[in-house]
Amino acid sequence: MSSAATSETLHKRKPAIGMLLAVLGVVYGDIGTSPLYAFKASLQFFDGLPVTSVEVLGILSLIFWSLVLIVTVKYVTLVMHADNHGEGGILALMALAQRVSVGTGLRNALALVGIAGACLFFGDGIITPAISVLSAVEGLEVSAPDLKQYVLPISATVIILLFMMQYRGTGSVGRIFGPVMAVWFVVIGATGLVEVVQHPFVLLALSPSYAVALCIQYKGLAFLVLGAVVLCVTGAEALYADMGHFGAHPIRLTWTFFVLPSLVLNYFGQGALVLSDPATAQNPFFLLGPGWLRLPLVILATVATVIASQAVISGAYSMTRQCMQLGFLPRMTVRHTSNTEEGQIYVPQVNTMLLVGVLILVGAFKTSDNLASAYGIAVTGTFLCTAVLAMVVFRRQFHWSRLAAVTVFGLFFLVDGVFFAANSLKIVEGGWVPLAMGVALTTMMTSWKRGRDLLLARWKQDSMPLAPFLARLPQSRTTRVPGMAIFLTGNPGYVPTSLLHNLKHNKVLHEKVLFVTVLTADEPEVPPERRSEVAELAPGINRVILRYGFMESPNIPRALEELESKIGFDPMQASYFLGREVLVPAMAPKMPWWRLWLFLVMARNSVPATEFFRIPSDRVVELGVRIAI
Repeated sequence: MSSAATSETLHKRKPAIGMLLAVLGVVYGDIGTSPLYAFKASLQFFDGLPVTSVEVLGILSLIFWSLVLIVTVKYVTLVMHADNHGEGGILALMALAQRVSVGTGLRNALALVGIAGACLFFGDGIITPAISVLSAVEGLEVSAPDLKQYVLPISATVIILLFMMQYRGTGSVGRIFGPVMAVWFVVIGATGLVEVVQHPFVLLALSPSYAVALCIQYKGLAFLVLGAVVLCVTGAEALYADMGHFGAHPIRLTWTFFVLPSLVLNYFGQGALVLSDPATAQNPFFLLGPGWLRLPLVILATVATVIASQAVISGAYSMTRQCMQLGFLPRMTVRHTSNTEEGQIYVPQVNTMLLVGVLILVGAFKTSDNLASAYGIAVTGTFLCTAVLAMVVFRRQFHWSRLAAVTVFGLFFLVDGVFFAANSLKIVEGGWVPLAMGVALTTMMTSWKRGRDLLLARWKQDSMPLAPFLARLPQSRTTRVPGMAIFLTGNPGYVPTSLLHNLKHNKVLHEKVLFVTVLTADEPEVPPERRSEVAELAPGINRVILRYGFMESPNIPRALEELESKIGFDPMQASYFLGREVLVPAMAPKMPWWRLWLFLVMARNSVPATEFFRIPSDRVVELGVRIAI
């Protein structure tokens, strides 16, 4: 039975109300706040033109069928079947595609696609808090026009407070996320329903013919409108990425029977309002409700956008840890904010970079309408990467015919490509922001990966194979001293350089020696029964291989304590020997100078192995080694 089938079986049980509320709070914050700006941004292309049913119904039809095709069919119905041991997200999909692919070239190409999608996700992580909070606070201009000058300061304050609270974790505030988002969807659905009931003819937009009519009449201008329409599906990737937390079944239920109807009612309500009063096109979302509701709606929208931003920020932390585990980023500080939930983490370096980036965007673009130009590129770029990886997985793992896989996901790739092309026309207006971020991050990740590969190759060249070393050890008359020495090594077949340096300088070997290797599996989590592998290599010398998934944080002392009965581990008697690598350029570098410089900068600023593997600093002995690459 496939992993997807197993996951489906596990999650087919009727989910509890608490589970469904949690799904609302974590999964749908981003896409749930899109009505704040998506319809308004689409209408702006017709400024100066009389607003008629052709424009309004055409935009509504495009929004409705985008939600149906991209979110409902592509993600909810198809892509969510491609789970990597229950986990989703573009890096999990990349690992799955690489696992079922043959050939180093293809696997490297798929890795590049996954990296590009992940880098664009980081761009989304910076733009989402900026555009969401700005669009919510801009509601003050509707309820209290005199407060317009305070929109930017209030937005910046909300954003700073949001990022300052990250170190506390999402556990405490997460309990209110679900109920708040439930209220949000009820309110936006109800306000839209009131307007739809008064002007039911707006439901004609359910027919795709109105979308076609808009494209025929406006041609090039309609193509530009697609760049704003795609904003209605921002956050679709979150449905797949958060599948591991809740399972596919609760996400499908909440989308089909609650979130999708609420979004459609609100969009259609905004359209009906604009048709009845074209002057409301300036901000149809906040003008949709009665006057007394506008200020409470601003407050509710601000809270909802904070929740949407929180979900993206937490996703950026998880994505960073996955990239580190897969070898695409240097080690960074990862702090666990929960004693019970492994996935609740905080990465200070990423938090600081996101905060600075968000504040720069808010100060530079000033309004949510301006930021809309930068938003679509990141979203549609990720969609394209997902379509490519899903095509490989459904062809190889689910044994679809080549015709079926290429036809189905080729169609989605075409749709995503049209949206991406429409957004690419806005590169000068702001679309360059996520593209520049994506290129920069991709360059960093590929440089780090290439540098680590070269470092490993050089290390193998200079190291001694383990087998002959152990064979000569009894005749070497090396003095054995009490205690346990733990040597970390990236390759279990070679003698750790830290051991060779210890023998060279101290002329002794401990009575108990452990060679510990940490491997990252191409799955999210490794079950306890496959976590460790112990082998006795010689009297008093054991090799321990620890396996972790790419969504787990290694903890070597804890893992060794669990093996106490097999290896006689005593944390008070153990000393950890690590090699501190001093990297310098070789006489004939195998990387371009700028890539080598970038790699060396990242290496010098990476978190020490002691902190990353949670090794007690007072039990560590570091031995320096100079390596030229």
